Amino acid sequence: MIRRARKPNPNFNMSSMTDIVFLLLIFFMVTSTLINPNALRLLLPKSTNQTSNQPTAVVSIDRNLTFYFNQKVVPFSQLESRIVDALKNADDPCVSIEAEKSVPIEQVVRVMNIAKTYGYKAILATEPE
Repeated sequence: MIRRARKPNPNFNMSSMTDIVFLLLIFFMVTSTLINPNALRLLLPKSTNQTSNQPTAVVSIDRNLTFYFNQKVVPFSQLESRIVDALKNADDPCVSIEAEKSVPIEQVVRVMNIAKTYGYKAILATEPE
């Protein structure tokens, strides 16, 4: 008498599936650390002229007129002292101003006046067109 082959085992082995899930988990954990969570999202004005200077101090102004110095919230009354402290030993002191499009120009001029008072270069950051 001819016997049939064994019946297929109805159980499913999940070990290979868990390996794939863990590899994906590790991949997403590693790539998520590359994203800078402290970066400010500002809508900068557009310009055709871009510079590649590395500013030594970055002042950002958002639409709520909140001032940031190197991505940390700073009241305007303390901004001048923070800029001076950061640039006191710089060879080529430069202040980069990142202001959203909707920020009144008076706020940008206030920061530029601080830079001019101490003889620092002031750069207005823009997005490429």
